[in-house]
Amino acid sequence: MAPASLTRLTNPLPCASPSPRCRRRPGRSPPARSAACGVVSRRRAVSEMAILSGAAAAAASCCVDLFFAHMPARAATLEPDVIRYRKLDSGVKLEDVVDGEGPEAREGDVVQFNYVCRRANGYFVHSTVDQFSGESKPVTLALDGKEMIRGLKDVIVGMKTGGKRRALIPPQVGYTDESLQPIPEEFGPRRSLLSHAKEPLVFEVQLLKVL
Repeated sequence: MAPASLTRLTNPLPCASPSPRCRRRPGRSPPARSAACGVVSRRRAVSEMAILSGAAAAAASCCVDLFFAHMPARAATLEPDVIRYRKLDSGVKLEDVVDGEGPEAREGDVVQFNYVCRRANGYFVHSTVDQFSGESKPVTLALDGKEMIRGLKDVIVGMKTGGKRRALIPPQVGYTDESLQPIPEEFGPRRSLLSHAKEPLVFEVQLLKVL
């Protein structure tokens, strides 16, 4: 026969307050635990666990409410900054991130700039600035609409040196021809960029010089 201590471990949820079937009657030996007793005890244990979980959740909610009550209204609501953009006649949507203070780029000017190109879902495509070393290879192009994709030309015209803009360029004013610039010289990045030529692309541009 197993020791009493081991016998108790065989039922992980003992009947804390036995049902009438499980109570001992005077003058009789204790009956064996029935299945009904086990079911009742398990139900009560599960019920007690649910009550404890509910109380813990309520306490956590109370703590969160108290935490946010001491925070400034802006931090508590966590409202994102309002992005103000304008839509050009070409369908390009652009936003001024940084206003430059140098000479303004006009149509026909030769400009030097850095850019980062991403898909509309945020996935990286290409950049003239190395993400690890920070080394940049600026692009120098004329704003004449012959070499440069039309959408990017529309973004740069009106920018001042040192300024930054972010724009969503639709495919009809994007890479409609594989000879249009800017395009990476390396085969891998070039292929990656042209594979997304038929979808809107996001450009972040920094104007460095107006030559």
